Amino acid sequence: MEGRTINARSRIIPRSEHAISRSNINPNALKVLYRLKEAGFAACLVGGGVRDMLLGREPKDFDIATDALPEEVKKLFRNSLLIGRRFRLAHVRFGRDVIEVATFRAQGDGASEDEARTEGGRILRDNVYGTIEEDAWRRDFTINALYYNIEDFSVVDFVGGMKDLLAGVLRMIGDPVQRFREDPVRMLRAVRFAAKLGFRIHRDTEAAIFELGHLLEEIPPARLFDESLKLLQGGCGLETFELLRHYRLFAYLFPQTEACLAKEEQGYPKIMLARALANTDQRIAEDKPVTPAFLYAALLWEPLRQALAEREAAGEPETQALQDAAKDVVDAQLAHISLPKRFSLPMREIWAMQPRLKKITGLRPVKLLEHPRFRAAYDFLLLRAESGEDLGELCQWWTEFQTLDENGRLSRVRGAGKAGATGKKRRVRRAKRKTAEQDKPTSNG
Repeated sequence: MEGRTINARSRIIPRSEHAISRSNINPNALKVLYRLKEAGFAACLVGGGVRDMLLGREPKDFDIATDALPEEVKKLFRNSLLIGRRFRLAHVRFGRDVIEVATFRAQGDGASEDEARTEGGRILRDNVYGTIEEDAWRRDFTINALYYNIEDFSVVDFVGGMKDLLAGVLRMIGDPVQRFREDPVRMLRAVRFAAKLGFRIHRDTEAAIFELGHLLEEIPPARLFDESLKLLQGGCGLETFELLRHYRLFAYLFPQTEACLAKEEQGYPKIMLARALANTDQRIAEDKPVTPAFLYAALLWEPLRQALAEREAAGEPETQALQDAAKDVVDAQLAHISLPKRFSLPMREIWAMQPRLKKITGLRPVKLLEHPRFRAAYDFLLLRAESGEDLGELCQWWTEFQTLDENGRLSRVRGAGKAGATGKKRRVRRAKRKTAEQDKPTSNG
């Protein structure tokens, strides 16, 4: 089989001239590499893991490329599972740790790695195996097409990836226009890598993004949801958001939000989103959990506010207006990026609880604390206040209320009842009753 040796035309960077150390490689990935090598196959780490180690970053992915066919990998590793129809891969399992092993592939017809394309259930593009060099040329960006060869611990470069890595340049392999037409999601990947690595996008790649952003309208909403999570919950959400808007891609993901931002470029909507994304980035950096529900609630908040205002102006009651506005906004968004119910329902609960948080009399605040979505709704209220809404006193009230014991909370809500809006309503009702009694006809009347 071709490709069991490294092509002589490649640039080989010896171990003495690069920063990759086996001590930084996942031990299970090393086991797979060595077993493939001992069986007579070529075995290389490739992709993000190699890129990150060369940059001195902690790698997250350890993907392996080899000239062994999937069935040959399966025979070598009893703990492996073959997956995929279009692109047959082997997942070698070590408990929860999964090492992905792919056979070198040729460019074929240029189909995307990420999206299956079928017609009437028939697979249009099947596996096309090739040499390691062909495998390099079919990858997306030069910095993701570097191979760490376990044979001699060298890094193999067919496409100038090492030069771009050192220069901090993100460059599409081949003709950018053609490659983006093959798979428009590559434009989003370009933005994500540029934000994550702090790289500049090469001018030819950049020009193609400006030209072809509209092709994202052809991508299924479900796939764009997955990509949106990678974009905005990858730890560099704020920088990614800024780049998406710079390259005019954000409008194809969140058109309602972009329309609001365009009306008020430096106002509340922009501040709200910037703070939400910055908070998400901080939580990720601190290894705290994040949920798409909260971030999506922030991303679609301004469209919701405007839709709600229009309905209330037309005389619709607040609760009904909020429900109807939320449905309209979510339905419109689903045409571009799908949002699974496990996220959309909590998001709508966060929205629905915002007016409820304003009602701080009686036992309602005590009961609201027990709501499973209270903390997210409270955090969202804080976010709104930080972004410029006049909610400071309400936020302070809820912040203090949570620190009280049961007796303290009961005392606080009773006090709020005497001094708050509800107390005023009671006084008004009492005054009306008194007036009515005075106006009643006497028995002699």
